[in-house]
Amino acid sequence: MGFARACSVALVGVDGVVVEVQADLEPGVAAFTLVGLPDKTLIESRDRVRAAIANSGAAWPQKKLTVGLSPASVPKSGAGFDLAVAAAVLGAAEIVDPGAIADLVLIGELGLDGRVRPVRGILPAVLAAAEAGYRQVVVPQQCAAEAALVPDVAVLGVRSLRQLIAVLTGAPVPEEERPEPPGRPDPMLAGLVLPGAGLGTGIAPGRTGQADCADHPDLADVAGQHGARRALEVAAAGGHHLFLNGPPGAGKTMLAERLPWILPPLTRQDSVEVTAVHSVAGILPPGEPLVTRPPYCAPHHSATMQSLVGGGSGVPRPGAVSLAHRGVLFLDEAPEFHGRALDALRQPLESGHVVIARAAGVVRLPARFLMVLAANPCPCGRHTLHGTGCECPASVIRRYQARLSGPLLDRVDLRVEVEPVTRSDLLRQGGRGEPTAAVADRVRAARERAAVRLADTPWRINSEVPGQELRTRWQTAPGALAQAERDLERGLLTARGLDRVLRVAWTVADLRGRDRPEAPDVAVALELRTGIARGAALVPGAPS
Repeated sequence: MGFARACSVALVGVDGVVVEVQADLEPGVAAFTLVGLPDKTLIESRDRVRAAIANSGAAWPQKKLTVGLSPASVPKSGAGFDLAVAAAVLGAAEIVDPGAIADLVLIGELGLDGRVRPVRGILPAVLAAAEAGYRQVVVPQQCAAEAALVPDVAVLGVRSLRQLIAVLTGAPVPEEERPEPPGRPDPMLAGLVLPGAGLGTGIAPGRTGQADCADHPDLADVAGQHGARRALEVAAAGGHHLFLNGPPGAGKTMLAERLPWILPPLTRQDSVEVTAVHSVAGILPPGEPLVTRPPYCAPHHSATMQSLVGGGSGVPRPGAVSLAHRGVLFLDEAPEFHGRALDALRQPLESGHVVIARAAGVVRLPARFLMVLAANPCPCGRHTLHGTGCECPASVIRRYQARLSGPLLDRVDLRVEVEPVTRSDLLRQGGRGEPTAAVADRVRAARERAAVRLADTPWRINSEVPGQELRTRWQTAPGALAQAERDLERGLLTARGLDRVLRVAWTVADLRGRDRPEAPDVAVALELRTGIARGAALVPGAPS
């Protein structure tokens, strides 16, 4: 009788559980039994592993073989267990030393010819293994760079099962040549990216590149819209949600598309979080193992609630709110979204994560994003324009605007009326606006001021700080909140709205280089919140 064990990782959302793969050989009729709550894909690994071992030059044991996946209560899915199953079988057959694989974490899919194919979710899987105390992992060679992002873990990348056997037995490692002609794409990478995933979710290409990418959209391309540009700057500096309301063609989409490029690059921790989500979702571009720029997700208004917050059959998958984690979620034509889908955003807007309960399990996914809503004033879009003949009845306009519920809009810090573009602005007679780089520098400086103030706290940007802390721990200048308190008494602000005005006021003060908000800063925050003119300029230094 032979026994051996190896380890792999089962992913539930972006969280991983280390699974012990045990192989037991006993005398009897040759059979292969796989137990431990596997799904259909994992059950089929019996045929893949048998063919891969035979085609790798090793003898398949002609005995009764039982492979158990422990803990048995954790659902296991996908082909990423193939490599661990094959190693455990080889150890039980004493083809490799069982002691050499006992504490080895192996992740990868096996082809029938013995080649190791890459799988999605390598980064969160290796993170789970490292947290469990494992320090050696074996992954497909194409995913080695992604796995190496985890510190203090030795990563071995292999292209075939033959190479793994050679490493474990001390034999010379054979070279695996690509059978494809030079210049053709590697078919082994097909499993890393889901077909159409990037297009369907609105993940723009090139978002994982460096900040100095020359082909990114420039804020200087936006004609006019000085007030909306300043609100965009405030939103980026403090992480505040933004609502752009205005006629078609005014530049709402252009502003939203340029928002990710005025946000600071992701920190190392944020990059790992974002990369883990994108790896699980199958939208991590091959050859770019680490996402360094804030992601941008713009789903179509026909998106379902499951595609926005996550879900699906079986184990829930990340939705748009998680794909936009630490980045921007842009909902263009927001009133056209289904009301239940929009209201489902209320919880992640407050908590920064989403909890999805399904029959297959409960998944907690990160969802700390900056939301931008864009809407027309009425179905025809001409309600606020003069002399253009809007024929929408008042009842139709009210119903259209009511599609964005009050509780959802109460969680939006900045509400801006986007005016039509004038002829002088469109023809550049008024001069070009500031480029992205200039605005990004001010945003970075404001975030640095906030980071110094929020050091030794759980928060990093103003939008994350609870209102109670802002009212007691970091107080405004005397009398600065008088106008906001009057709006609260008159019903123009809710208690949540007052807290959000206070957060925006701190952001405006950071942009102006002040140690604490003063009355003009609060006036700007109130104007951005209520839309009522307070006679205060938004950000000094920006073009007027």
